Formats: sequence, structure tokens, C-alpha cells
Amino acid sequence: QVQLVESGGGLVQAGGSLRLSCAASGSIFSNNAMGWYRQAPGKQRELVAVISSTGSTNYADSVKGRFTISRDNAKNTVTLQMNSLKAEDTAVYYCNAGGRLWMAGSYWGRGTQVTVSS
Repeated sequence: QVQLVESGGGLVQAGGSLRLSCAASGSIFSNNAMGWYRQAPGKQRELVAVISSTGSTNYADSVKGRFTISRDNAKNTVTLQMNSLKAEDTAVYYCNAGGRLWMAGSYWGRGTQVTVSS
């Protein structure tokens, strides 16, 4: 059974930083792309950053240069370092597994709230 558990969300002022982590079950992690998606109120869920099993990455234009995605295959974790946060980054952030660099997979975490105050 696939499980994705996010942690690290919270409230931060604009310009600040947060680090999100996602712990995944071993059966889904090692050979699959892992990613972060977000959904703001009244908007569709959107790709934030994805990393392949070999380390290739794909970022939304809106976060390039500010966010960094990484993975630790030994610990089955994927991390999203978010710097220079803006109010428009406020959303629920979801961990995703099983997809491609450009497309979400079938497995989702429950989400973690990120709120950036301006």
C-alpha cells in the first residue's frame, strides 16, 4: 500500500522560507518520479516541482529560482525548499508519486497548508 506523508507547512512572512518533506513507502519511491503540487482556494491544482528517479527536475515558471526539489533515495523522502516566499505561494501543498516530470501520478498525500502573509 502506497503512503505519502507530508510535513513542514505553516505560516511565514513574505520573503521567508519553509521546507516541506514527504515520506513515501518504499514500493513507490525508488523507481518513480516524485513531486509537489499545490492548490489555492478557488483554483485548480497545479504542478510546483517534480523530480525523476534519476534526479531530473521540472519546475513551474512561477517558482524557478526560489524553490528547490530534492530526494533522498536511501530515506525515501522528497523535500521542497521554498525561499523568497510570496503571498501568491499560499496554498495546500500535496506530495505526489507515480507520475512523470510533466504529469501527476495516481498517489497523493493529504496535503500541508502553506500560508504566506504579506
